[in-house]
Amino acid sequence: MIRVLLLAVLWSTGFCAAQASTLESEKSRLEAEAIETVAAELGLRLSAEPAREMAGWSEPKKIVLRQLPGWDLAGFEAVAPGVEIIMVNNEEAALAHMEGAQALVGFCSETLLAPAKELHWVQLFSSGVEYCVSNPRMQDGKRVLTNGQKLASPALGDHAIALMLALARGIDLYHANQLKGEWKRNVGLESGDVMELDGRTVLVVGLGGIGMRAAKKAHGLGMRVIATRGSRREGPDYVEYVGLADEVNALASQADVVINTVPLTGQTRGMFDAAFFKAMKPTAFFITVGRGASTDTDALVAALQAGEIAGAGLDVTDPEPLPEGHPLWTLPRVLITPHTAARSDRARQRLMLLVRENLRRYVAGEALYSIVDIGGIELFVNQCQQNQDFFLKE
Repeated sequence: MIRVLLLAVLWSTGFCAAQASTLESEKSRLEAEAIETVAAELGLRLSAEPAREMAGWSEPKKIVLRQLPGWDLAGFEAVAPGVEIIMVNNEEAALAHMEGAQALVGFCSETLLAPAKELHWVQLFSSGVEYCVSNPRMQDGKRVLTNGQKLASPALGDHAIALMLALARGIDLYHANQLKGEWKRNVGLESGDVMELDGRTVLVVGLGGIGMRAAKKAHGLGMRVIATRGSRREGPDYVEYVGLADEVNALASQADVVINTVPLTGQTRGMFDAAFFKAMKPTAFFITVGRGASTDTDALVAALQAGEIAGAGLDVTDPEPLPEGHPLWTLPRVLITPHTAARSDRARQRLMLLVRENLRRYVAGEALYSIVDIGGIELFVNQCQQNQDFFLKE
């Protein structure tokens, strides 16, 4: 009897182990399909060469990873067999484990990079990378950087459209009265001041991941979409015309709404200046979910005060945080959200899929998603605040 029971236990244990293995395999398959779907939808690109052929790569033995809510160590260990993965909650905890680490996920600072002599790969959660590539240790050509580019594009596109709709319908004015408990139909808007969007023209400046999302949603609302991008004129069918950067002021004169989604570079810093706002229609709205320093704040304030534009929806400002008492807080027809446009109920799940897949690929020596061209990035040391991690801000 004892022998029979022992055999039954052994059989059951083997069956459960096999079942667990099957479930884990199925989970891995579904995750692989999910990240492929995300990559296709958002336009994520794989590196031209596999990780194993990148200078300095060797099979990793130790990886330090920043933990986000809902992330479990077992899930990351499953895609990186044989690798010691140390999951930490903060930079101080990470510092104790950096010696001997080949990869760092979720952090990038001089403090952490200094003791990591073997560090080869850094994975950022954010799309902004200026604060990382400004570190001299990331400029020596010995390290690979990947980021969370385009993962927040759907949310950012939604937010841009939300700001546009609120201003077009005067929601900002009615909400101000709601806070005072006042039922007032007359808020200074005549019927002719309330904009119907169907057939109106929106100019999307920066037709990248965020710009594409905003453009597609605007087109879905029946708007005519024109756009600019930095180096080429190609665009999707729902964009009627794609101009280059030097055409932005001329195109602004056609727009009823301008949506700024540009990254921060030497060419885009301060590009939305006095001349740009003078080129806009006095009935047009300016929306920005790109980078705060791409807008000349003094010029924006002057344009609003002079009535050169009808209003502005700002998720980013320069400086950030916007100081108490700044004119933008109290100017009429200005909506401000505190750099929160990337928040969504799906962004963190997409980030987890990307990080786990890139971890699997790095350990296996395969091509990586979302490689950053460190040498091609303009260095803006003072822009750290502009590039806070979208996914971690609460």
